Amino acid sequence: MVHDPGALSSAPLAAVVTFECVARHLRFARAATELRVTPTAVSKTIAQLEEHLGVRLLNRTTRSVSLTEAGARLLDAAGPALAELKRGLEDARTTVNGPAGTVRINTSFVAYEMLFEPHLRAFQAAYPNVVLDFTIDSTTSDIVGRGFDAGVRPGRALQKDVVAVAISPVQRLVVVGAPSYLARAGRPRQARDLLAHACILQRLNADGRFLAWTLRSGKQRTTLDVKGVVVLDDMRSALGAARAGVGLAYVFAQFAEPDLASGALERVLPGHELVREAFFFYYPSRSKLPPKLRVTVDWFRDRNA
Repeated sequence: MVHDPGALSSAPLAAVVTFECVARHLRFARAATELRVTPTAVSKTIAQLEEHLGVRLLNRTTRSVSLTEAGARLLDAAGPALAELKRGLEDARTTVNGPAGTVRINTSFVAYEMLFEPHLRAFQAAYPNVVLDFTIDSTTSDIVGRGFDAGVRPGRALQKDVVAVAISPVQRLVVVGAPSYLARAGRPRQARDLLAHACILQRLNADGRFLAWTLRSGKQRTTLDVKGVVVLDDMRSALGAARAGVGLAYVFAQFAEPDLASGALERVLPGHELVREAFFFYYPSRSKLPPKLRVTVDWFRDRNA
């Protein structure tokens, strides 16, 4: 129990902000990175807040951090309130200087390189007060639980109950291989020939689901249980393994275009490809969309249309 009934109302706001960040990440180091302070400073602030309230908020060991019952209750109250306060502050700044603040985006390297990197300089010139903070994550992520403003993933990988805005044209998936591999293993002539080849698989999430090798020729679609000689969780790595001659890879055509143009990779079964979903910006709610996020979504959607 809190010793002083007025303790919470008199608690320093900065300490509550620090607590919310630690409680969201359940890691002092990650909270320190987000807050741009040292882990020692974070630990000291949490200890002072607990002393101020007269109750332990976090259970800590050398390997883990977890919320106590009191900590969970404080997070339930403080989290939404701090989010609303943050939106209010940013809206106030927007009326003077235009959109401002940090937009935290969780995305894959493929989406970052294709959709964001070519346009960063122009975005910075247009919105100098908006900071884009990217976390490159190979698998799908809980954007709400990890404190992101938005995520970017193909449509098939989206979470439920989110607002989704297409940010790219529909992507095509193709099979590619290095000339050295094709010279050694032979060139597939039809889709089922892939069953006899060394293939590079890509893991989509922590549950072990893989990107399915589905090919289409005309109206016929074929999904193959190909032989995986290497399993990776990132398409960039799959492309690199294919360049090295390890085997065949199944990748986005646009992402592989530089290697195809240079001759480092070649299309396999050029009459077979699968059109997949576009990449989407997704975020929890359309209501009260912060100006910083709204201009970010609109800018990159327009540049990649």
